[in-house]
Amino acid sequence: MGSTLQITATAAAELGRQAAVAGTPGVMHLDLTAGHCERNVIRLQPGSLNGTPAARAEGVTLHVPDAQKALLEGLTLDYRSDISGGGFLILSSDAVRCCACGSAFSRL
Repeated sequence: MGSTLQITATAAAELGRQAAVAGTPGVMHLDLTAGHCERNVIRLQPGSLNGTPAARAEGVTLHVPDAQKALLEGLTLDYRSDISGGGFLILSSDAVRCCACGSAFSRL
């Protein structure tokens, strides 16, 4: 599996927790939907959902649709939490613009 997308340790821990709660230990799916503030918004769901493995960290494999792998190239999935909640964020390179929400991005 080529590492299209990087996963931080905190994101891997939360992905693992969500997968276990959903009954799909170690298996999560990420796909992109149309966004309002930027072109792509990440959506995470338990299971593989007909995706192919794109990244693996801390015992969790993240599957994505083949058609979306190129859009995720060079990005990092992170997870941040505080007393008001938490969420997954995209950390980007110079060729990507991220929304202030952190979960939406556009390729430049």
